[in-house]
Amino acid sequence: MSDQTLPLSIQDLTVAWHRRPVIWDVEFDVSPGRLVGIVGPNGAGKSTLLKAVMDLVPKASGRVEIFGRPWRESRQRVGYVPQRESVDWDFPVSVLDVVTMGLYGRIGWFGRVRRVHREAARRALEQVGIGELADRQISQLSGGQQQRTFLARALVQEADLYLMDEPFAAVDAATEQAIVGILRSMRAAGRTAVVIHHDLHTVPDYFDSVVLLNMRVVAEGPTHEVFTRENLERTYGGRLTLLEEATEALRRREQRL
Repeated sequence: MSDQTLPLSIQDLTVAWHRRPVIWDVEFDVSPGRLVGIVGPNGAGKSTLLKAVMDLVPKASGRVEIFGRPWRESRQRVGYVPQRESVDWDFPVSVLDVVTMGLYGRIGWFGRVRRVHREAARRALEQVGIGELADRQISQLSGGQQQRTFLARALVQEADLYLMDEPFAAVDAATEQAIVGILRSMRAAGRTAVVIHHDLHTVPDYFDSVVLLNMRVVAEGPTHEVFTRENLERTYGGRLTLLEEATEALRRREQRL
């Protein structure tokens, strides 16, 4: 029976390209009001997992439910922040226009963008700290400003579940702290975020729960239980540099306890 209280439930999910699995038998649930990190090496299937949740890639098997329903029935409750590299930043459009696109689910693709929609988009830009850039062309933005624009586009949707594909990648320290603050505000408001993340140092600080993924789920659960050297060795296959980073993160966490 579907649990309509769970923002995300993934059961026996397999995605394959040319009959070769990219992710295999992935299964975990996400509870409401949690910040969840998806962590694993390059090629582990992290981005594919998010795309499968949103029906952007075909599933070989398994089921994904969002608040107890399939994607097509619940997509209005989801905000998505894609990888920055996946976007053509030379497209001639303003920052405000990009953020307003987050409202098209309500406006309709052929509906009229009204003042109330633009005001909501401006508030979202203020929330991420770049309200003064609303009329700038996106091609003129720095990497951190681009990421804040994407975040504002997701925030304006006022979603219940946010899916974010490496929002911290290649951003400046100020933008990283701004994103952390927004994630924590989301959690305080009872919203849920599932975030692909690459920096092992910050996992214990940023996330309530973690999913360690390398094609399969190696371990998942509360960060303080799952983010261990043993589990990271199983996830990364003994890659020494990464494991040393993880050990340092664990040591810092233990010092705070």
